[in-house]
Amino acid sequence: MSFCFNFDVSAQTDTAEDTGGNKRQSERRDHDAEYAEHEDQTPAGPVKEAKEHLPPTDPHFLLTDAIAETVTIGALPALHFLNETVFERTASEREDGEKILSRREEKNSDLISGVYEGGLKVWECTYDVLELMEKEGETFSGRAVLDLGCGAGLLGILALKRGARHVLFQDYNSTVIEQLTVPNVILNCQDDDDDIEGEKKGKGKKEDDSCVAKEDSNAGSPPPKKRLADLSQHPLMRRCRFYSGDWRTFLPLVLKEESQPKFDIIFTSETIYNTCHYPALHETLHRLLAPSGLVYLATKSHYFGVGGGLHLFETFVEQRGVFQLDRLWDGAEGLQRHVVVLRFKQLKDN
Repeated sequence: MSFCFNFDVSAQTDTAEDTGGNKRQSERRDHDAEYAEHEDQTPAGPVKEAKEHLPPTDPHFLLTDAIAETVTIGALPALHFLNETVFERTASEREDGEKILSRREEKNSDLISGVYEGGLKVWECTYDVLELMEKEGETFSGRAVLDLGCGAGLLGILALKRGARHVLFQDYNSTVIEQLTVPNVILNCQDDDDDIEGEKKGKGKKEDDSCVAKEDSNAGSPPPKKRLADLSQHPLMRRCRFYSGDWRTFLPLVLKEESQPKFDIIFTSETIYNTCHYPALHETLHRLLAPSGLVYLATKSHYFGVGGGLHLFETFVEQRGVFQLDRLWDGAEGLQRHVVVLRFKQLKDN
């Protein structure tokens, strides 16, 4: 089933303001009934096996002819990622065992259920979380972070660049991890090297000479291909792990490790669009969140064509009784967006 997250709903606003409250209550009851009806559903088709992806020993080919974009929000470090338009135009040149690049183009869709789950696009809610992290001043120092349904990986990359001791990136599609997430981490490792080298060269210089130091920061550096190869062993890269696959197979794969991971912070953005995925998502959060950890979840109010949304997920969480869910930010413009935080309920109640 294909659909567009950016659905224009301006024509669907109520014309009778005096009945707005009753209509919202009726819609809420309808949503609750819809959720109860489909609560036990699981996604149709075979379960996609999870696997770990090791960074390439020579990542040069991943960034050949790449064009990067940069997002800078307030005091946050600059985050670099591959330009989506250029990525699409070079899709035929990329390795894609899943065939999601060609199938996405054929369907002209940002989601093909059970085949491609939207990871090649940076969705609006990701920027909402970045802005919230900037506002809260989160540094991530020494924390273990999971970027669940990571796509381009901007949230995990932010944590990495701000001192996280370990970041695990997970996405449904292996092509997304190999062709987008890993290259984006490499781009930011390269940027981190440039920043450090520039700082070292700038020590003891007058402020007016800073631009000269920056220009000279690459003097004597190895050629780009060698520098990229070196980045596969970069300290930031060594703090990363990359996984693909369905949450139902990802969770047991991770839990097989001798030292079972627990994450201080879990990011998950635009992942509650399909109610069929709620049980697996909830179980993953339940098993992998540290006792005092936080889950930052970003979402739209409702995803047209699939049926999920914040209210249905709130109902699901409430019924399970494991997490306390609090709203941190609500956007009022257009199709409403939200950022919520989940924490284990007993910690909230004490």
